[in-house]
Amino acid sequence: MPKKMHLAIDISYTHLDGRWRMPGSWTGRIYPDLDVYEEMARIAERGMIDMLFFGDGTGIPDNWAGNRDEAVRWGIGWPRHDMSPVVTAMSRVTKHIGFGLTYASTFMHPFYIARLMNSLDHVTNGRIAYNVITSNRPADAANYGFDALMEHGARYDRMEEFVDVCRALWDSVEPDAFVWDREKGMVVGDPRKVRAIDHKGKFFQVRGPLNCVPSPQGHPVLVQAGSSPRGIKASAYIADQIFARWPPLAAKAQHRAELDKWLVEFKRDKEKVGILWGVGLVVAETEGEAKARREGLLTMIPPEAVGPYLSHNSGFDFSNLPDKVVLAEVQEQIVKAQASPTGFVFRLMRDYGKDTVMTKKEFFEHGLRTATNYDRTYAGTSGQIADILEEHFEAGGERGGFMIVHPQAVPRDILSYVDLLVPELQRRGRFRTRYEGKTLKENLVAQ
Repeated sequence: MPKKMHLAIDISYTHLDGRWRMPGSWTGRIYPDLDVYEEMARIAERGMIDMLFFGDGTGIPDNWAGNRDEAVRWGIGWPRHDMSPVVTAMSRVTKHIGFGLTYASTFMHPFYIARLMNSLDHVTNGRIAYNVITSNRPADAANYGFDALMEHGARYDRMEEFVDVCRALWDSVEPDAFVWDREKGMVVGDPRKVRAIDHKGKFFQVRGPLNCVPSPQGHPVLVQAGSSPRGIKASAYIADQIFARWPPLAAKAQHRAELDKWLVEFKRDKEKVGILWGVGLVVAETEGEAKARREGLLTMIPPEAVGPYLSHNSGFDFSNLPDKVVLAEVQEQIVKAQASPTGFVFRLMRDYGKDTVMTKKEFFEHGLRTATNYDRTYAGTSGQIADILEEHFEAGGERGGFMIVHPQAVPRDILSYVDLLVPELQRRGRFRTRYEGKTLKENLVAQ
């Protein structure tokens, strides 16, 4: 029997970077219309999707040429609301689908996040995932009082301690501590089941315990997206599911092997930790229609918006590039700036070679393909896309599945996934025909 893959959809960009105006998007609806999100949840649950996922950022991009004007003008990376209240509303019109929320351990305090995720897990009846990220975005850092980005390795050190504190807090009240005895008026029968954690670490000092009722999942599903060597190690320590970039087939096997090595090192069951490979998909009834829609991605944003996008998501200002760009030299500057070492320029070096020289115009033409997700979007019929997903699923070790990132136009694309792709994967025995678990955690480990 073939192994089944899991599917999540990243809907954090449905209103950003030009997607809100693409053919097939909602008309007459303006972000953050709650009805839109509730309808997305209903559609996705009809297709038995595992999870709707929200990435996040808390700053308006402002590191392109030292100001935010072009990002503000073209809607690059903003506006973004805290989506936890929206998830609450989405959970009330669904019963099974999970919801992933993102908060940066670089800036947040673990007690607040542990308490928030516990509360949301109760609201959703055990369907919450927490996407733990470090942040390489200067605009976000400035909003939390940081003058500069924290060193790359230190960000991961802080994240690991952050998760240690959260886990200790989630375990600080035992699952059976509450008795709610109406006759005696007793809430907790044995106070020893409620314990302080007395954490004193490099980054945090937290007494505890968490002042909450233990949640349905105990711990939310933890998601992490590290792809650098340090990031893969951190994801093995932290995550239940890894949200990974879309490397070539051979690199998928390499990523899986590196992750498994660290999982064994941390004495974790490597069979239970999946990788959700991030991929863009355009699915249509004919190949021609799908490919035409993929070409439409390149019209989402104007050339003026590409630089602000790349700069924000890399944490590095690309506005001062020379006329001739040497990729290795730019990557060296990115690393020195404590920006993302595995971002856009890293991928260009992987695909074209580190010593490649290109003009500034060519550099930003490549950037447009990245900003619109064109360079990691597959287009085809449901059968063609299913073939691609099966090949990559097998190359990546058949543990996990796919995070369908940044649909071109919503609701059209979610409807295409649910009505075209899912039935084809089900026909091949590669996707569930019903939700088997009661919680998100149970559904993500079910085969």
